[in-house]
Amino acid sequence: MAENTIAVAARAEQPAGGPQPDQITIRGGTASQWRLIWRKFRKHHLARIGAVAVIIIYLVVALAEFLSPTTTDAQNEQYAYAPPQQLHVYHPDHGVGLYVYGFQMQQNAETYERTFTVDEGNRIPVGLFVRGAEYRFWGLIPADVHLIGPTEAGQPFYLWGADRAGRDMLSRIVYGSRISLSIGLVGVAVSFVLGLLLGGVSGYYGGKPDTLIQRVIEFLMAIPTLPLWLSLSAAVPSSWGPLTRYFAISVILSVIGWTGMARVVRGRFLSLREEDFITAARLDGCSQPRIIFRHMLPSFSSHMIASLTMSVPAMILGETSLSFLGLGLQSPAVSWGVLLQDAQNIRAIETAPWLMLPGAAIFVTVLSMNFVGDGLRDAADPYK
Repeated sequence: MAENTIAVAARAEQPAGGPQPDQITIRGGTASQWRLIWRKFRKHHLARIGAVAVIIIYLVVALAEFLSPTTTDAQNEQYAYAPPQQLHVYHPDHGVGLYVYGFQMQQNAETYERTFTVDEGNRIPVGLFVRGAEYRFWGLIPADVHLIGPTEAGQPFYLWGADRAGRDMLSRIVYGSRISLSIGLVGVAVSFVLGLLLGGVSGYYGGKPDTLIQRVIEFLMAIPTLPLWLSLSAAVPSSWGPLTRYFAISVILSVIGWTGMARVVRGRFLSLREEDFITAARLDGCSQPRIIFRHMLPSFSSHMIASLTMSVPAMILGETSLSFLGLGLQSPAVSWGVLLQDAQNIRAIETAPWLMLPGAAIFVTVLSMNFVGDGLRDAADPYK
């Protein structure tokens, strides 16, 4: 009788000309939490675009030496503030092939101002996978192959212009992405550990530990962020090398950035420790570490991932701000903040507006990461 009822209901739901009831296959099952998050994330168009952009940006970070036309310290003062060159594909006399035009430089005898004009009589062939300046890939593997560059070494090649020392801006921006983006990951990783540990202790145990940790968080959050960054960065000795300052800046950003994560973790722990499944775990004899790491943390892991994704752009902007003000990384280290130091001079910007290109790279990166974080936050929201 039950089988006849199901067959009649299935037949009533089928449109005219549709499959017969005996051809219908009913499939059951449940999807995991991560599969549901992925399905919702794919429907967020801006988040997908941002994810593709972030993947491309980190591929540039991984292949910085190969993608750069030259190294960061290669300079030619003869081409100081040289404008960007246009990459051409077809030439009427030489056919299809990549090339750029050289420069004609004129200098004012009174003001010593240099003026560059395009020299269409000087055709500079450009090739892919060409040999150029030597480098060590990730500081380990010696190589000299670059993705793009002039086929004849020594020819001027500035697709994104040159700075005041005649150094290629494209190469310096590509190399600078490695420090600016990695310092964001390092800072977020340390902040995540501190926030998870202190926030978990505060929310799970409560009492005096909760009071002490919350007072520390309130004290740090009451201090204006930028002055605190400036004071901590000024305490870093100027005699330290670039790598030491890099580590110090990461620690400074992490010390300040853990408070928000700790507040979120504490609130989740306070709400979860009274749930029935936590009480059942206690009655079953589970240890406190097992309750925390096997039952409580997985229940809001998706929210933590979304929060981490939103924290990386803040770390990048923090490093950029400190370096731009001269209190973070300094030359010879190359980061986007260090490159923007040249943009502090209004006269230099008027002469060479391409010095603002590191700012455009920061804008695209931060915007893409915010899109991804917004998509993850919406996808992980159980009430949507």
